[in-house]
Amino acid sequence: MILQLLPEHLQIIRTHAESTYPDECCGIILGHVTLEGKTVVEIMPTENAWNTEAATFSADRTTETERRRYAIAPQVMLQAQREARDRSVNIIGIYHSHPDAAAIPSECDRLYAWPEYSYIIVSVQKGKAETLQSWSLDESHQFQPEAINNII
Repeated sequence: MILQLLPEHLQIIRTHAESTYPDECCGIILGHVTLEGKTVVEIMPTENAWNTEAATFSADRTTETERRRYAIAPQVMLQAQREARDRSVNIIGIYHSHPDAAAIPSECDRLYAWPEYSYIIVSVQKGKAETLQSWSLDESHQFQPEAINNII
């Protein structure tokens, strides 16, 4: 499936990723899903709540920090779901950054990913947003690259 978005959506993600460097950023992607693909309507930056939410993940993840992990607080996700419903859109994905690492999903990303969502990852090298890639899960719960199409 193709993820369609505006250049300003990409800029919001890149700016957010640079502003949180060297920590990971994260946010929610709102839009529509049709037979032609997923169309982004809004990028919703959120706070990286890893430090306050880490206890909800498996025990081997509790020593990690927001430098290498991200979490969106359940209250924030619930509020985003309500806003999406009220505006007749859907949550179609999540984005986050990989500081000084490639825009390739980690095993942790895969373990906690949801099948219907797009996952945009932006690589931030020395504070500068660089490569950006969208991913989605296949039937075997493995990430596959997802094409991004600017709709301008």
